[in-house]
Amino acid sequence: MALRTLLACAASLAVAAPAAASVMVIGGSAARQCYEAAESPLTPRPETLQLCDQAIDVEPLSEADRVATFVNRGILRVRAGRTVDGLADFDEAIRRDPSVAEAWFNRGVALMRTGGSERALPAFEAAVALGTQPPALAYFGRGAAHEALGNLRAAYADYRRASELDPAWEPPARRARPLQRPRPLAREPRPVPVVSNERRRTHAVPASRPALRP
Repeated sequence: MALRTLLACAASLAVAAPAAASVMVIGGSAARQCYEAAESPLTPRPETLQLCDQAIDVEPLSEADRVATFVNRGILRVRAGRTVDGLADFDEAIRRDPSVAEAWFNRGVALMRTGGSERALPAFEAAVALGTQPPALAYFGRGAAHEALGNLRAAYADYRRASELDPAWEPPARRARPLQRPRPLAREPRPVPVVSNERRRTHAVPASRPALRP
């Protein structure tokens, strides 16, 4: 698959997806502020990332909130251009709780940004199976990985499904449009050639003469 297609898929995911696949943390803690920052599309400031660090390193979080904060910090790190660090956060979240769909989804996004579409596809498969919220994101991500790998029919199906799940979200329909194949035109039946009697006589094979009797 051309590098241009891979970059386009990764760019679509980077712009459209990471801000929407955070994991909620309830309360007024630093972990909550980290979550709210991950929900925002803005590039994080250094002090915002420090809040996430504080939540993970200092706050007495439940295991679910700690896993969520790893995902949310990973989103912010990816958005800040620290993709490798973000990937490490997603991996840690998955190690602690492999049932968190958003960790798998964001892992796929990070891998796509580093050109690892083959490794990203299983992550998006897990995100679809586990039910990323909103679900259109997971189908869109898997479609982007399929497209980057040249699996255009599968990519089109995933983009269509994402568009059905969230009709107001434009990127899936936009990515699917160039992949839609036009229906082949019905072939008209070929006319049967009519051979005139004169032509038949011209090409007729003469009957053999009967053998002469001695």
